[in-house]
Amino acid sequence: MKKLLNILKYVLLLAFSAVLMRYAVRGQDLSLVGRYMREANYFWLGFTMVLSALGYFSRAYRWKMQLDATNAKQTATYWDVYHAMMVGYLANMVLPRMGEVIRCSVLRRTSGVPVQVALGSVITERVIDVLVLLCLIGATVLVDFNRFRAFVLSLFSDKYDSLARSQQTLLVAGGLLLLIGLITLYVLYRNLERLRQLALFNKLERFVRGLLDGVFSIRKLAHPGLFLLHTLFTWLVYYLMDYLAFFAFPETAQLSMAAGLGVLTFGAIGMATPVQGGIGAFHLMVQSTLLVYGISKEAGIAYALVVHGSQTLLVVLMGGISFVASMVKSGRTAQPLAAGNQPG
Repeated sequence: MKKLLNILKYVLLLAFSAVLMRYAVRGQDLSLVGRYMREANYFWLGFTMVLSALGYFSRAYRWKMQLDATNAKQTATYWDVYHAMMVGYLANMVLPRMGEVIRCSVLRRTSGVPVQVALGSVITERVIDVLVLLCLIGATVLVDFNRFRAFVLSLFSDKYDSLARSQQTLLVAGGLLLLIGLITLYVLYRNLERLRQLALFNKLERFVRGLLDGVFSIRKLAHPGLFLLHTLFTWLVYYLMDYLAFFAFPETAQLSMAAGLGVLTFGAIGMATPVQGGIGAFHLMVQSTLLVYGISKEAGIAYALVVHGSQTLLVVLMGGISFVASMVKSGRTAQPLAAGNQPG
């Protein structure tokens, strides 16, 4: 039953992506979209793919810095970390948000780093990305306030209105959840010694401790300045990917650097949605952003399709290579363990 529910969940997410994509291309001249894509200057897209690859290498090094700062006895090489990360990105193309767990599992098989420790570091990584994205939203609105004020309000006003109408219900529900949480913590605290006699509780406690160790690894970094530099470099690469891709199309070639910031910001929101590879959500957000700058829907969707397609191709290539490398490495790691378990 659980497997069936998981399959149903992913099918529904894929269907949601299809609906968003359908909405993005609704009422458009698809032959014109095809012409824009055929006539694109793919030199610029190839250049953005090179930049994107450098961004992945930098992001893997940043993750390794976090892992090195944990209390885990096992250490991972840079390439083990990189391959695990790329396998995770590849998995996200099929299983939304499961790639984060999968990359931690791959790293455990290739390097022995506990899953909970790696997962904790990934959680911190995602929190940092959310903070950066919030800063980008603020910067985008400030840089082009008049242009984006109406756009942002149109995205969130409906949701805000519905929340305002049910404010009292939300407050009551929040209060109940807080009360239940406090009662649960109190019961656990009063019965802590008794619970520690249970093997399952001990396993859960070790998992949570490892998870927290990974989460707070950010506080133990050997070189925090270098970590910040890699974070800034990663997001600079994301920005350049979107901005330089403007030059691949005559329709977007004259857009400003501020427009690149807008596409980066709202495109990142689209990629963060829990659908396979951001399909549909990314295209709709980028198309809507380009509309703000006077770019037609056909040109906007052509830009989104080509940019997303080139980056998807890169993830498939790099992730596929990393998948093979990780399988080979995990097989080599398992052989000595198996040999060590042979009776003497």
